[in-house]
Amino acid sequence: MKREYDFGKATRGAVVRGPRGKTRITIRLDDDVLDWFRAQVHAMGGGNYQTLMNAALGEYIANRKQPIERILRRVLREELRRMAS
Repeated sequence: MKREYDFGKATRGAVVRGPRGKTRITIRLDDDVLDWFRAQVHAMGGGNYQTLMNAALGEYIANRKQPIERILRRVLREELRRMAS
């Protein structure tokens, strides 16, 4: 290995863009959480643990959404109580 390298004529390589609708992030997860997802992928016979994590998060979000009627009723109740006080 050389002691010094000359990067004077270097050029930056192409930046590879990810698929549309996806964002690359850095995230810190507990080891046991990551181990669980990796074990699930292994038990399924292969795949990508990140895809499985994305699906699990998407399902969680879908189950957390409330119907608009429920939200409106809650907001109206809160406003009516506030006005009555």
